[in-house]
Amino acid sequence: MSIRSKRARSAATLSAGVLCCAMVAGAATARDVPRAPVTGADALADAAAQREEAALEARLRHEETRLRAERAAYPGYFARAYAAYPAIPRGTLEALAFVQSRWHNVQPAADAAMADHHMPEAHGVMGLYAGNGFADQVGEAAGLLGVSAGRVKRDPATNVMAAAVLLDRVLRGHDVRAPEALAPVLAAYAGFAQAPGSGAIDDYARASFAFDVLLAIDRGVSEKGMVVPQRAVAWERAFPADQLARLNAPFVRLDVENDRIETDAWAIDPVSEQLVRKDAAAARGDVGATSTDYGPAIWNPAHSTNYNASRAAAVSAVTLHTAQGSYAGTISWFKNSTANVSAHYVIRSSDGQVTQMVRNAHTAWHVRNQNSYTLGIEHEGYVNNSAWYTSAMYAASAALVRDFCAKYSAISCASAYRGAPSSGINVLPTSVKIKGHQHFTGQTHTDPGINWNWASYYTRLNPGSGGSTRILDSFESSVGHFNTGPAYSGSTTGISAASTATRDCATRKNGSCSLRVLLKDNTATSASWAVRLLSGSGNPGSNTAITRANGSVGFWVFSAGSGLTVGVGIDDSDGTERSVSRSVPANTWTYVQWSLTDAAQWDAWVGNANGAITAASVQLDAIWLYHANTSYDLNVYIDDVQARN
Repeated sequence: MSIRSKRARSAATLSAGVLCCAMVAGAATARDVPRAPVTGADALADAAAQREEAALEARLRHEETRLRAERAAYPGYFARAYAAYPAIPRGTLEALAFVQSRWHNVQPAADAAMADHHMPEAHGVMGLYAGNGFADQVGEAAGLLGVSAGRVKRDPATNVMAAAVLLDRVLRGHDVRAPEALAPVLAAYAGFAQAPGSGAIDDYARASFAFDVLLAIDRGVSEKGMVVPQRAVAWERAFPADQLARLNAPFVRLDVENDRIETDAWAIDPVSEQLVRKDAAAARGDVGATSTDYGPAIWNPAHSTNYNASRAAAVSAVTLHTAQGSYAGTISWFKNSTANVSAHYVIRSSDGQVTQMVRNAHTAWHVRNQNSYTLGIEHEGYVNNSAWYTSAMYAASAALVRDFCAKYSAISCASAYRGAPSSGINVLPTSVKIKGHQHFTGQTHTDPGINWNWASYYTRLNPGSGGSTRILDSFESSVGHFNTGPAYSGSTTGISAASTATRDCATRKNGSCSLRVLLKDNTATSASWAVRLLSGSGNPGSNTAITRANGSVGFWVFSAGSGLTVGVGIDDSDGTERSVSRSVPANTWTYVQWSLTDAAQWDAWVGNANGAITAASVQLDAIWLYHANTSYDLNVYIDDVQARN
């Protein structure tokens, strides 16, 4: 099969994922999402939830500081490994470490009580397996390096070198100058048990692992001390079309006006911009076919020895887990006939992709004596590293659970836990229907643990709870307050005056339309792009007032290319404060927000600004867009700019 594509980095990006987009309201009027008056017990619960969120944010800032210090040593270890094994393309080890550990020296023995489902343990920053159902990567690497297995497990520098020697062994004979050529190499390296008769790249879990590593390379990573150099991946050369569809790959970047992708069997759906089979009937029954229980999910069944194909009780509760492992590793383990464990769904951290492995009507083995009436959701990651809990993961998980609430009368989204996260067993009453593994009786596991944001998750399950939301701009009828071009502000650098900001009704998150910001490079300068997308022409009086108390400001954003970070500027009483930036994954809608009461999220910018929001009432000055200097055009879509209190 050949797929004709044009790799020009151009004004549009097609994705194998669904591009369901929408943008913020009419310019001159802000609207409130109504909520019933909050009194009594509800008011107390709201106040407690706000305190818990504030406490969690403080703890996460402390954790980030600790992890940044740890991560500072890793670039040196990677450099030594590349020097020892020069055939490995630069950036591959960084991407492997990102996928397996989020650059953290994983030590399973220290987290024994948190381990979920007795998955084969991964060790060190490179997440190497040591047998027990998967390959003994630790033992093999120790033998090749002439060191002890214990040193490979515990010492980060040796752990990186161990991954390098294993990868170097696999890639011999492969031409990996192009990153997409790494796909079969990474699939072979993954360390999972391989199903009899399946080729390495045909195995869904191995393909998922290869995809995750290539996705990190394609997007690039620069956040919280982790850096993966960005290299464009020609996805159509990395995987066959059916795998691209099932992996939710950001298929190709191309000029949609002058090129198209189509074969006898596959085409791009013009509405969803998703890679689809022309003959929908041919997809039925395949791995990657849509789940019959939950439309957005991929159906990839667990091994039949790992669950019961029946239920002894009606579905009446939901259990949230943290896998203590990767998305691909969790899927592989549930398909292993010796695992004796499973969950109904597994969710990927990077983009929230959902794989269903056990039918809702069947009993997955995930919460011991409570299996008969629960639905189980595994979230990729480790409980002691909050970097795994992305907005995309929270959004996908909450959407799945809202679907449960709509289908099962015994499960109410309002019955979800909304209290403090904890690191131990904390048994909750049976009236709490949506809770963690650690909240059920008769358990020994303590996931999802100390870093899961239950208060925020509750508001995702129950939109409009915990306060009010004011839509500042929805872009349903006009560009709203954003009526000046991206290059208008003298503070903007790197882009040309040909850049535009226009209302777009083909790509949106909510409603019918969004704001499409087309960024074009200014070829006269090599400066990085820093775009001050002004609200109200930069005049505070032209913008809607935002209340500071218990407030936040945010928006939905979709980047048709990797490497974008975003922020906001706020006109305060003493000048303009600028927020810290948030990284945005490519080809998926992400909600970003900043707390108006947390000084750690703000820096002084101009005037007499002091790096904190101090006025009781403020205005949005601008949305900031940041990207490394690049010659290709970039489309960014913004929707529902909003203030929450």
